[in-house]
Amino acid sequence: MATPPATAPALVWFRRDLRLADNPALYAAVQSGRPLICVYIREADPAFQLSPGAAADWWLHHSLAALSQALDVRGGHLTLLSGRSESLIPELVRRHGIAEVFWNRVDWPWMDARDRRIADMLKSNGARARAFRIATLIDPPALLNGSGTPYKVFSAFWRAALKDLDPRTPLPAPDRLAASPETAGDTLDDWCLTPRNPDWAVRFPDRWAPGEAGAHKRLERFLADSLSDYRNHRDRPDRFGTSRLSPHLGWGEISARTVWHRVQLHAERGGHFQDADKFLAEIGWRDFAYYLGHHFGDLRHTNFNRDFDRFPWRDDPEALAAWTTGRTGVPMVDAAMRELWATGWMHNRVRMIVASYLVKHIGCHWREGMAWFEDTLVDADPLVNAASWQWVAGSGADAAPYFRIFNPAAQGKKFDPEGHYVRRWVPEVNGLAPRDIHAPWAAPAGELAMAGIQLGTSYPRPVADLKTGRERALEAYRTMKAETVPD
Repeated sequence: MATPPATAPALVWFRRDLRLADNPALYAAVQSGRPLICVYIREADPAFQLSPGAAADWWLHHSLAALSQALDVRGGHLTLLSGRSESLIPELVRRHGIAEVFWNRVDWPWMDARDRRIADMLKSNGARARAFRIATLIDPPALLNGSGTPYKVFSAFWRAALKDLDPRTPLPAPDRLAASPETAGDTLDDWCLTPRNPDWAVRFPDRWAPGEAGAHKRLERFLADSLSDYRNHRDRPDRFGTSRLSPHLGWGEISARTVWHRVQLHAERGGHFQDADKFLAEIGWRDFAYYLGHHFGDLRHTNFNRDFDRFPWRDDPEALAAWTTGRTGVPMVDAAMRELWATGWMHNRVRMIVASYLVKHIGCHWREGMAWFEDTLVDADPLVNAASWQWVAGSGADAAPYFRIFNPAAQGKKFDPEGHYVRRWVPEVNGLAPRDIHAPWAAPAGELAMAGIQLGTSYPRPVADLKTGRERALEAYRTMKAETVPD
């Protein structure tokens, strides 16, 4: 087949990289000098859906709107298509005589396999596929231990990563785009991505600003207000001590290496090296989740520790429903679950607390919690979500020992000592003193009466008693170990 002429257009396929700056695929496409057709495809095949739930759909809507506007300003245009990428990409190539197709890899194993099939189809059609790795700071296939096998413990993984980690300087955003004539496609309204209830833009207009500009503003606010105290305040849900960059990173509105370089520069200027190292290790955990996905496959459906295939999970739909709606009777858990529903986000410390309560005290399978998070988090990332849930459950890589079970009342006293976080989201217990607010079931009857609380009526009793739940979890673990057959 003849080589396409230099004037033939190039296709830029946006996915989880909804930004212009530090976008290697877009940068290379611009450098090619070809007129550009920019597309985003909403997959019709559920196996490749990029937005697992309603919260992520809401974010996607606003992020695509921001990206479209940014492209328009530079003379470009974003075409929205819905269907199967395996059909749509080759069809676009044939219809428009496209010479090259540029994209950034998502680095989800099930999507990478599909993308390789698309690359093969493009080659047979005379077009060149150009894919770039940008999702992580590290190169997953290149980082191996001394035995030539993948790391399974985060601390060892991160120490090894840091030895040679020197992310390249982020690429600039293009000033102008040589755009091809607009291609017919869908509109954002056609996709109906924005729910009416809850509508996070209406409820919390100052909390979220989807899009590349919002990502950079969020990063700068974190650096100015919170990085210097990150080590001390990162576990405090009652304080604004974390970056809240997770949805921006998840949708690729800002790259991990942009965050890395900006944090390092800020630390050098302000001397907050230990706080910066602690924060960047959290970016490292995100890399570790992608690393596990590359080397061990889709952890959403398979226990990393296959011993857990025999774990005796409980089927308790009533307790699960109480957990999802923030009516468990455990204030720290309920506050977190209500924050999630109201804002589409949850502080990392309380993510661990609510996950532990669900899988260890209530006894539900970790996949139940993972699915709820995927549906309600604006930062829903299937690899990070799965790795995190398996870590808490004990079935994952570098997992917490199963016998280490978070006590949500004790965690509340430690990380929300005055009860400010609980009071905001669980007003039913507002009248209790800090010493009682995290365990109202243990409060003196007089204190409950003065606070106007009637357990079981105005506020639930715990759906899973902390002591009983812990003992049941440990017994389930012993049962699993007893049934494990040695290799």
